[in-house]
Amino acid sequence: MIFFTADLHFGHENIIKYCNRPFKSAGEMNAILIKNWNNTIGPDDEVYILGDLTMGSAEDAHRYLSCLQGKKYLIRGNHDKFLDKFEPYMDDFEWVKDYYVLRPGGFEWKKKYRVLEYEGHRIVLFHYPILEWDCYFRGAIHLYGHIHNNRKSGIRLPNHMGLAYNVGVDLHDFHPVSLRDILKLASKAKKQKEDS
Repeated sequence: MIFFTADLHFGHENIIKYCNRPFKSAGEMNAILIKNWNNTIGPDDEVYILGDLTMGSAEDAHRYLSCLQGKKYLIRGNHDKFLDKFEPYMDDFEWVKDYYVLRPGGFEWKKKYRVLEYEGHRIVLFHYPILEWDCYFRGAIHLYGHIHNNRKSGIRLPNHMGLAYNVGVDLHDFHPVSLRDILKLASKAKKQKEDS
């Protein structure tokens, strides 16, 4: 299985206030995020983290990652400064990139764009929401984080923007989102567009 998540902000006390998260402390938030992750993700599952894992140190990031199941890939977010000193722990991730595209066709590499295909769907991964992305007009899906809450994302990135979905924990009951669920959302959106 493949999963996506963003904006975990492990150890960040102020994110509780900024995003109105239902936790009394960063410690409680960390424990719930880890529990939800491990109840959802198996050891062989792949998880694409679309930025903002933690604002803590490299050692903090390593400690959080060592508690989380699955193969982890990181799309760098604006708060992932721990990466500047993360060299000793780079094995915690399969890779770290700024931008990535999952492509259909059973995980085939296309060297020009460092792109990967999956089940006939091209999925663009970036920490930030973008107005237009690779194959936007051919039904490609864009997954992002960064803007946190649903109310704010509805204002800042209207639904008419295409197949773009915020996979941040604030919108998904503090759980990772499966590729299967993303593809269901995209299929429903495409059907609605065809029917209108």
